[in-house]
Amino acid sequence: MSLLNLMSVSASGLAAQRARAEVIVENMANSETTRTPDGGPYRRKEVVFSSEAAPSPFAAVFQTEMGTGSAGVGVSEILVDQRDPDKRYLPGHPDADAQGYVAYPRINPAEEMVDLMSATRGYQANVAAMSAIKDMINKSVDLLR
Repeated sequence: MSLLNLMSVSASGLAAQRARAEVIVENMANSETTRTPDGGPYRRKEVVFSSEAAPSPFAAVFQTEMGTGSAGVGVSEILVDQRDPDKRYLPGHPDADAQGYVAYPRINPAEEMVDLMSATRGYQANVAAMSAIKDMINKSVDLLR
């Protein structure tokens, strides 16, 4: 596996963690949203990662044929929470039902913050890996001078 392939793998990890962070921030921003265009409260979303072939900048066809292609990570799907929403008794709320209950998203802000910290650390790990690869490439170029 070449150093450039390793850069592709880390880049795919960066993109996947960015997508995860975006979904987590969307969840947090909509934690009190009781009405959406689809009707009902906002539904929590969750990112699912899967292994996928990382694009190689050079000789992609050759590597694919030889079976030496590298695998990266990608977002395979975004799951929407289908559980029943939380009900809160707020009879004066505009979205209250006949019994005075309002449906709120089933989102735990503490859990979302832990997920966001995990996504941030995953992103930082990929940045560190790319930095190490860049240093290896620079050292290789220096040796060839």
